[in-house]
Amino acid sequence: MTTTLTSDSPAGAVRIERAPRSGHALAALGIGVGAFATLQSLLVPVLPLVQVDLLTDASGVAWTLTAWLITAAVATPLLGRVGDLIGRRRVFLLALGAIAVGSLVAALAPNLTVLLVGRVLQGVGGAIFPLGFGLVREIMPAGRVGSGIGVLSAIVSSGAGIGTALAGPLSTLVGWRGLFLVPLIGVLISALMVRRFVPAADERGSGRINVPAAILLSTWLVAALLPLSLAGSVGWTSPFILGSFAVAALALAGWIVVELRSSEPLVDMRMLRLPGVWNTNVAAILLGAAMFGVWAYFARFLQEPTSTGYGLGASVAESGLLMLPMLVLMAFAGLATGPLTKWIGLRTQLTIAAALVAASTAAIALVHETAFELALWAAVFGIGLGLANAATASIVVQSVPLNQTGVASGMNANFRTIGSAIGTAVTTAIVTGTSHGATSEPTEAGYTMGFLVLAGAALLAAVAAVAGRPRRRRRQPADETVVFEALAEA
Repeated sequence: MTTTLTSDSPAGAVRIERAPRSGHALAALGIGVGAFATLQSLLVPVLPLVQVDLLTDASGVAWTLTAWLITAAVATPLLGRVGDLIGRRRVFLLALGAIAVGSLVAALAPNLTVLLVGRVLQGVGGAIFPLGFGLVREIMPAGRVGSGIGVLSAIVSSGAGIGTALAGPLSTLVGWRGLFLVPLIGVLISALMVRRFVPAADERGSGRINVPAAILLSTWLVAALLPLSLAGSVGWTSPFILGSFAVAALALAGWIVVELRSSEPLVDMRMLRLPGVWNTNVAAILLGAAMFGVWAYFARFLQEPTSTGYGLGASVAESGLLMLPMLVLMAFAGLATGPLTKWIGLRTQLTIAAALVAASTAAIALVHETAFELALWAAVFGIGLGLANAATASIVVQSVPLNQTGVASGMNANFRTIGSAIGTAVTTAIVTGTSHGATSEPTEAGYTMGFLVLAGAALLAAVAAVAGRPRRRRRQPADETVVFEALAEA
């Protein structure tokens, strides 16, 4: 609430103006973002059940993850840019609608083909990440933008972990189809609240969608993510995998050329080169690799039978409880990012966070005798990851002009997605490459090496976080881009 004197009021009179209900708006965005975030890993613990129920094989059911991943990667920057042009609130609601329809289709799917259609529709909703960050910057007071982005980032980072932890227990109550009620209910509530509490912005970007650039961007993303997702099953040296990487390289080169020559680029290459953007995107790739690599194999590591000599033999429910400290602290750490900027800059926060992720992942690899030790390292991992994701999003959003917020944060989310695919593929190759015996159980050495590689990636992210520091200038020119570079250092 703000208090303002008016010239035509009696002496001492005041006019009371109520500030926009930004808290309600943030809650509306957070519910939608959280609903989508759970879809990153909601099916992972129940894939064997899906495989049996739909009469498919392991490679077929794996497409439920691949289809979602690729669709989200393509939709995130493209619809982020559309939101910059025609209004983020409108596109946010459309993305929520796609998630709702996709969840309903997936829940009722009679076969694998229909389930994949539902997963593709859900993947379209990936655009709500950049759109949500842009809306925070539109509707919240300048002093609370960092905190708002921290809240959404905490929800994004903890959502996938929550999906993994809750999928097992919930599936025993409602079946794997019933799991899709979680995002369905969430997006419906979010849509109603967005329509009520999130105002449509007056300011929109100018220009149009660069179609050739959009096609090339989609091509190289699909051609890069597809082999990363399938290499573990078909082999890294197969003609399909090598051919896909070649297509990705050619499409990437063509995309860069088209963007540089375009008067209306889809993604401004100058923006990607800004201090606070390029190095943060590099850190996002490396942290994405560490984040999803750990999520993909930490629960499995806990569930390895005691007969292996290193496993704890935890059940699905028990492994979820051991991950609970990580998820709770991840959320709190993300919420703390905004208030912490009063004492610690965003870049410093990102550096510290990446170092915590590296240290905790290395500890998981080397010190894992008891459940208490693993829960402790996982908690430290959650603190680092929550801080890292919130700081990353804040740096990128505050480093670019408002009319590029959607595409900039969308590309940052994509870099994290690419990193997650790389981290999962590399960890899978290392861990499963050590399988032995009749049960094909991975060895302790395989897990140790896999987690150490992920720790190395996080350590490199800490190095990237301090690289490319903007040069200080005596006088800031009246240029919007430079102003946002300075904001990223705040």
